[in-house]
Amino acid sequence: MIATTATSAVSTMIDEARVIICCGSGGVGKTTTSAALAYEAARRGRRAIVITIDPARRLADAMGATGRLGNDPVRIDVPDIDAVGGGELWALMLDASDTFDDLVRANATSDQQAERILANGFYRNVAGTLSGTQDYMAAERLFALHHDARFDLVVVDTPPTRSALDFLAAPTTLTRFLDHPLFKMLMLPTRRGLKVLNFAAQPVLKAIGAVVGSEVLSDATAFFQAFSGMETGFRERADRVAELVTSDVTRFVLVCSPRPDTAAEAAYFADRLDEADLSVSALIVNRATPDFGEPSGRRPTRAVQSALYDNQLALHRSAANERAVIAAALGEAAASATWVPLLPTDVHDLSTLDHVRQHLVASDAAG
Repeated sequence: MIATTATSAVSTMIDEARVIICCGSGGVGKTTTSAALAYEAARRGRRAIVITIDPARRLADAMGATGRLGNDPVRIDVPDIDAVGGGELWALMLDASDTFDDLVRANATSDQQAERILANGFYRNVAGTLSGTQDYMAAERLFALHHDARFDLVVVDTPPTRSALDFLAAPTTLTRFLDHPLFKMLMLPTRRGLKVLNFAAQPVLKAIGAVVGSEVLSDATAFFQAFSGMETGFRERADRVAELVTSDVTRFVLVCSPRPDTAAEAAYFADRLDEADLSVSALIVNRATPDFGEPSGRRPTRAVQSALYDNQLALHRSAANERAVIAAALGEAAASATWVPLLPTDVHDLSTLDHVRQHLVASDAAG
């Protein structure tokens, strides 16, 4: 469910959380919101890093760092941070393949074992293309950044809602794979002292090889033989990653726009978190119609004044309709939502990002 107490206000969350995970459907401004939250945290003296899992490169654009962001943290130069709070603002874009390589090196029993795996053809394909790899490596990168002494807050910009759920489930999915009969079968060459080529000729694997190709199967079997002894480390790490995602230091922010489809998607995600005994700490409604209140008095007769009157009335009615949409989809949570109005320009640099940051804080304080 979505928390509605004062302790779940955006400002309090920014001050207290160690991890903030921003979720929502595509096109609602999750990337901008994530960057703005990290920006505000840095202004308050925190060492904040924002990481995007979304393959689109909007984070670099939003922070004015196009061409600079990769899998390694990059510090964003923000002149007003030193003057205000002395914090730091960092950012990175996830590279699942590089993260997987680092994880292999960290868990290998020797440099030789690591190099055998990294050079394996099957591993090279798995590291970049296997379903679920991106999700687990995102969770792994989050875990590593959380334990990096350079940072005291990690803000995560996730892919659209359904993929974000895969990201949250990724550590458990990896553990299930390590316990799967197929994985255990592919580990047999090591456990029984068999040669890879002889093992690949076994009837079951030979049938698989006929479908995927004998070279692919041979590479896969060699990979699992080289992987021997590392599964315990991977399983323990996956358990620790899962614990972090569900721990008290992690907060979930739900971002939506005031449309029925994105509001319904937000409600869906909140329900899935509720089923996992987790909750949304803040609901942010982005790109809302600005509301200047209902115009007072009668409609003026002069053309210019009447046009202004009609425009203000139209904005007020549109804003009221949007609030009704959010209330219908999200119930009581709508009362504690933070509303960010539609801006006149896209967010493409730190100056326009700062406008979003100010609205987040101002709306939160007003609410």
